[in-house]
Amino acid sequence: MVWPFTSASGKDGDSSRRPVSWSDSLNGTDWEHYKDPRNWVPTLLVTTTVVASLQIYRSYLRRIPGTVYIRPSFFRKRSILGQVTSVGDGDNFHLYHTPGGRLAGWGWLRNVPAKRAELKNKTIPIRIAGIDAPEGAHFGRPAQPFSTDALVWLSDYILGRRVRAKIYRRDQYDRVVATVYVRRFLFRRDVGLEMLKRGLATTYEAKTGAEFGGLEEKYKAAESKAKAAKRGMWGGNPQFFESPRDYKTRMGVGELQNGNGNGNTKSTKSTKPTKSTKL
Repeated sequence: MVWPFTSASGKDGDSSRRPVSWSDSLNGTDWEHYKDPRNWVPTLLVTTTVVASLQIYRSYLRRIPGTVYIRPSFFRKRSILGQVTSVGDGDNFHLYHTPGGRLAGWGWLRNVPAKRAELKNKTIPIRIAGIDAPEGAHFGRPAQPFSTDALVWLSDYILGRRVRAKIYRRDQYDRVVATVYVRRFLFRRDVGLEMLKRGLATTYEAKTGAEFGGLEEKYKAAESKAKAAKRGMWGGNPQFFESPRDYKTRMGVGELQNGNGNGNTKSTKSTKPTKSTKL
Protein backbone atom coordinates (compact mmCIF):
# COMPACT_ATOMS: atom_id res chain seq x y z
CA MET A 1 0.00 0.00 0.00
CA VAL A 2 1.27 3.39 -0.93
CA TRP A 3 0.78 6.13 1.64
CA PRO A 4 -0.44 9.54 0.49
CA PHE A 5 2.22 12.15 -0.36
CA THR A 6 4.88 9.46 -0.78
CA SER A 7 6.62 8.25 -3.88
CA ALA A 8 5.30 5.15 -5.55
CA SER A 9 8.84 3.98 -6.28
CA GLY A 10 9.51 2.84 -2.73
CA LYS A 11 13.00 1.39 -2.92
CA ASP A 12 14.32 3.92 -5.41
CA GLY A 13 13.09 6.81 -3.27
CA ASP A 14 14.74 5.40 -0.17
CA SER A 15 18.04 4.88 -1.95
CA SER A 16 18.05 8.48 -3.24
CA ARG A 17 17.82 9.77 0.37
CA ARG A 18 20.58 7.55 1.64
CA PRO A 19 22.91 9.35 4.17
CA VAL A 20 26.20 10.63 2.76
CA SER A 21 29.34 10.64 4.91
CA TRP A 22 31.17 13.91 5.69
CA SER A 23 34.30 12.77 3.82
CA ASP A 24 32.23 11.88 0.77
CA SER A 25 30.58 15.34 0.82
CA LEU A 26 34.01 17.01 0.94
CA ASN A 27 35.23 14.95 -1.93
CA GLY A 28 32.14 15.98 -3.86
CA THR A 29 32.76 19.72 -3.35
CA ASP A 30 34.14 21.69 -6.24
CA TRP A 31 37.11 23.37 -4.51
CA GLU A 32 38.31 24.89 -7.77
CA HIS A 33 35.56 27.47 -7.34
CA TYR A 34 37.16 28.79 -4.12
CA LYS A 35 40.69 28.83 -5.49
CA ASP A 36 39.81 31.67 -7.81
CA PRO A 37 40.49 34.98 -5.85
CA ARG A 38 37.75 36.71 -7.80
CA ASN A 39 35.20 34.63 -5.90
CA TRP A 40 36.30 35.43 -2.31
CA VAL A 41 38.49 38.58 -2.34
CA PRO A 42 35.55 41.02 -2.81
CA THR A 43 33.71 39.48 0.16
CA LEU A 44 36.83 39.70 2.31
CA LEU A 45 37.41 43.34 1.37
CA VAL A 46 33.82 44.35 2.13
CA THR A 47 33.86 42.60 5.51
CA THR A 48 37.21 44.12 6.48
CA THR A 49 36.08 47.60 5.42
CA VAL A 50 32.88 47.37 7.46
CA VAL A 51 34.67 46.15 10.59
CA ALA A 52 37.41 48.78 10.28
CA SER A 53 34.87 51.56 9.69
CA LEU A 54 32.92 50.61 12.81
CA GLN A 55 36.11 50.59 14.87
CA ILE A 56 37.20 54.01 13.55
CA TYR A 57 33.75 55.42 14.26
CA ARG A 58 33.68 54.09 17.83
CA SER A 59 37.19 55.33 18.59
CA TYR A 60 37.41 58.64 16.74
CA LEU A 61 34.09 59.84 15.28
CA ARG A 62 31.44 58.98 17.86
CA ARG A 63 30.53 62.05 19.91
CA ILE A 64 31.02 61.80 23.68
CA PRO A 65 28.14 63.63 25.40
CA GLY A 66 29.56 63.54 28.92
CA THR A 67 32.29 62.32 31.24
CA VAL A 68 30.64 59.01 32.09
CA TYR A 69 30.65 58.04 28.41
CA ILE A 70 34.43 58.20 28.08
CA ARG A 71 35.84 54.71 27.81
CA PRO A 72 38.48 53.94 30.49
CA SER A 73 40.92 52.91 27.77
CA PHE A 74 40.91 56.48 26.45
CA PHE A 75 42.52 58.02 29.52
CA ARG A 76 46.25 58.79 29.11
CA LYS A 77 46.08 57.49 25.53
CA ARG A 78 43.68 59.79 23.71
CA SER A 79 42.83 63.45 23.38
CA ILE A 80 39.42 64.92 22.67
CA LEU A 81 38.64 67.85 20.39
CA GLY A 82 35.78 70.19 21.13
CA GLN A 83 34.43 73.71 21.46
CA VAL A 84 34.44 75.55 24.78
CA THR A 85 30.85 76.47 25.62
CA SER A 86 31.32 78.01 29.09
CA VAL A 87 34.05 78.94 31.56
CA GLY A 88 33.10 78.58 35.20
CA ASP A 89 36.30 79.52 37.01
CA GLY A 90 39.95 80.25 36.42
CA ASP A 91 40.90 76.61 35.92
CA ASN A 92 37.85 74.77 34.57
CA PHE A 93 35.35 74.95 31.73
CA HIS A 94 32.82 72.94 29.72
CA LEU A 95 33.60 71.42 26.33
CA TYR A 96 31.24 70.19 23.60
CA HIS A 97 32.93 67.25 21.93
CA THR A 98 33.27 67.65 18.15
CA PRO A 99 35.06 64.48 16.96
CA GLY A 100 36.82 64.81 13.63
CA GLY A 101 36.68 68.60 13.70
CA ARG A 102 36.04 70.41 10.42
CA LEU A 103 36.81 67.28 8.41
CA ALA A 104 33.74 65.70 10.00
CA GLY A 105 31.60 68.73 9.16
CA TRP A 106 31.73 70.63 12.44
CA GLY A 107 31.43 74.35 11.85
CA TRP A 108 29.98 74.15 8.33
CA LEU A 109 27.69 71.10 8.11
CA ARG A 110 27.08 70.55 11.82
CA ASN A 111 26.92 73.30 14.42
CA VAL A 112 27.50 73.32 18.15
CA PRO A 113 24.32 74.23 20.06
CA ALA A 114 24.32 77.79 21.34
CA LYS A 115 21.49 77.75 23.88
CA ARG A 116 22.11 76.60 27.41
CA ALA A 117 19.06 74.34 27.39
CA GLU A 118 20.34 72.56 24.28
CA LEU A 119 23.75 72.03 25.90
CA LYS A 120 22.42 70.55 29.11
CA ASN A 121 23.93 67.10 29.78
CA LYS A 122 25.78 67.27 26.45
CA THR A 123 29.13 68.78 27.49
CA ILE A 124 32.24 67.51 29.25
CA PRO A 125 33.52 69.48 32.27
CA ILE A 126 37.29 69.91 32.06
CA ARG A 127 39.69 70.67 34.93
CA ILE A 128 43.00 72.07 33.64
CA ALA A 129 45.80 69.81 34.88
CA GLY A 130 48.79 71.00 36.87
CA ILE A 131 47.58 74.47 37.83
CA ASP A 132 45.54 76.11 40.56
CA ALA A 133 43.87 79.46 39.82
CA PRO A 134 42.81 81.93 42.52
CA GLU A 135 39.50 80.97 44.11
CA GLY A 136 36.38 82.98 43.37
CA ALA A 137 33.68 83.84 45.89
CA HIS A 138 31.66 80.70 46.68
CA PHE A 139 29.36 79.70 49.52
CA GLY A 140 29.92 82.85 51.51
CA ARG A 141 33.70 82.81 51.20
CA PRO A 142 35.40 85.92 49.80
CA ALA A 143 37.18 85.84 46.46
CA GLN A 144 40.94 85.75 46.23
CA PRO A 145 42.78 88.62 44.55
CA PHE A 146 43.16 88.01 40.80
CA SER A 147 40.39 85.38 40.73
CA THR A 148 38.35 87.64 38.42
CA ASP A 149 41.44 88.39 36.31
CA ALA A 150 42.07 84.66 35.83
CA LEU A 151 38.44 84.02 34.92
CA VAL A 152 38.30 86.90 32.43
CA TRP A 153 41.60 85.94 30.82
CA LEU A 154 40.62 82.28 30.45
CA SER A 155 37.24 83.25 28.99
CA ASP A 156 38.83 85.57 26.44
CA TYR A 157 41.44 82.96 25.56
CA ILE A 158 39.31 79.86 24.98
CA LEU A 159 35.56 80.59 25.16
CA GLY A 160 33.91 79.70 21.86
CA ARG A 161 37.15 78.25 20.49
CA ARG A 162 38.08 74.71 19.57
CA VAL A 163 40.53 73.16 22.01
CA ARG A 164 42.19 69.79 22.31
CA ALA A 165 42.29 68.17 25.74
CA LYS A 166 44.78 65.43 26.52
CA ILE A 167 42.80 63.52 29.10
CA TYR A 168 44.26 61.80 32.17
CA ARG A 169 41.53 60.84 34.61
CA ARG A 170 38.09 61.60 36.00
CA ASP A 171 37.79 63.33 39.35
CA GLN A 172 35.14 62.98 42.05
CA TYR A 173 33.04 65.71 40.47
CA ASP A 174 32.92 63.87 37.13
CA ARG A 175 35.25 66.42 35.58
CA VAL A 176 38.03 65.29 33.28
CA VAL A 177 41.54 66.35 34.32
CA ALA A 178 43.42 67.30 31.16
CA THR A 179 46.20 69.33 29.61
CA VAL A 180 44.44 71.75 27.28
CA TYR A 181 45.75 73.15 23.99
CA VAL A 182 44.32 75.89 21.78
CA ARG A 183 45.40 77.39 18.44
CA ARG A 184 46.32 81.05 18.73
CA PHE A 185 47.79 82.84 15.72
CA LEU A 186 48.57 79.47 14.08
CA PHE A 187 50.56 78.30 17.13
CA ARG A 188 49.38 75.61 19.53
CA ARG A 189 49.37 76.95 23.08
CA ASP A 190 49.26 75.07 26.38
CA VAL A 191 46.51 76.94 28.25
CA GLY A 192 47.73 75.99 31.72
CA LEU A 193 51.28 77.02 30.88
CA GLU A 194 50.10 80.37 29.52
CA MET A 195 48.27 81.09 32.77
CA LEU A 196 51.39 80.32 34.77
CA LYS A 197 53.46 82.64 32.57
CA ARG A 198 51.05 85.49 33.29
CA GLY A 199 50.93 84.93 37.02
CA LEU A 200 47.25 83.99 36.93
CA ALA A 201 47.73 80.56 38.49
CA THR A 202 50.18 78.58 40.58
CA THR A 203 51.37 75.06 39.98
CA TYR A 204 49.21 72.58 41.81
CA GLU A 205 50.63 72.09 45.29
CA ALA A 206 48.88 69.03 46.74
CA LYS A 207 51.20 66.34 48.08
CA THR A 208 49.26 63.56 46.39
CA GLY A 209 46.83 63.34 43.50
CA ALA A 210 48.46 66.08 41.40
CA GLU A 211 48.48 65.55 37.64
CA PHE A 212 50.94 67.31 35.34
CA GLY A 213 51.07 64.97 32.37
CA GLY A 214 54.87 64.95 32.48
CA LEU A 215 55.08 68.76 32.38
CA GLU A 216 55.77 69.50 36.04
CA GLU A 217 59.30 70.85 35.55
CA LYS A 218 58.20 73.06 32.66
CA TYR A 219 55.28 74.39 34.69
CA LYS A 220 57.40 75.13 37.75
CA ALA A 221 59.98 76.95 35.61
CA ALA A 222 57.24 79.16 34.12
CA GLU A 223 55.90 79.86 37.60
CA SER A 224 59.38 80.86 38.83
CA LYS A 225 59.84 83.29 35.93
CA ALA A 226 56.46 84.90 36.54
CA LYS A 227 57.23 85.21 40.23
CA ALA A 228 60.63 86.79 39.54
CA ALA A 229 59.03 89.25 37.12
CA LYS A 230 56.21 89.96 39.62
CA ARG A 231 53.50 89.25 37.09
CA GLY A 232 49.87 88.93 38.08
CA MET A 233 49.31 87.59 41.57
CA TRP A 234 53.05 87.82 42.27
CA GLY A 235 53.10 91.59 41.93
CA GLY A 236 52.08 92.41 45.49
CA ASN A 237 53.92 92.27 48.78
CA PRO A 238 55.28 88.70 49.17
CA GLN A 239 54.59 88.95 52.90
CA PHE A 240 50.83 89.00 52.22
CA PHE A 241 50.77 86.53 49.33
CA GLU A 242 48.39 83.61 49.73
CA SER A 243 48.36 80.80 47.21
CA PRO A 244 45.10 79.08 46.22
CA ARG A 245 46.25 76.08 48.23
CA ASP A 246 46.87 78.20 51.35
CA TYR A 247 43.54 79.96 50.85
CA LYS A 248 41.64 76.69 50.75
CA THR A 249 43.43 75.49 53.86
CA ARG A 250 42.59 78.70 55.73
CA MET A 251 38.97 78.56 54.65
CA GLY A 252 38.62 74.98 55.76
CA VAL A 253 38.20 73.61 52.29
CA GLY A 254 39.59 70.10 52.30
CA GLU A 255 40.99 68.00 49.50
CA LEU A 256 39.43 64.65 48.72
CA GLN A 257 42.57 62.67 48.04
CA ASN A 258 41.09 59.51 46.59
CA GLY A 259 43.59 59.14 43.79
CA ASN A 260 41.48 61.18 41.38
CA GLY A 261 42.08 64.66 42.64
CA ASN A 262 43.66 67.61 40.95
CA GLY A 263 42.59 70.72 42.69
CA ASN A 264 39.15 69.28 43.27
CA THR A 265 37.98 71.04 46.38
CA LYS A 266 35.05 70.33 48.59
CA SER A 267 33.82 72.24 51.57
CA THR A 268 33.95 70.52 54.94
CA LYS A 269 30.62 72.13 55.80
CA SER A 270 28.80 71.42 52.57
CA THR A 271 28.57 68.59 50.10
CA LYS A 272 28.37 71.04 47.22
CA PRO A 273 31.48 71.75 45.13
CA THR A 274 33.21 75.09 45.32
CA LYS A 275 33.56 75.54 41.56
CA SER A 276 30.74 77.13 39.68
CA THR A 277 30.92 74.57 36.87
CA LYS A 278 30.49 71.57 39.13
CA LEU A 279 26.87 71.05 38.22
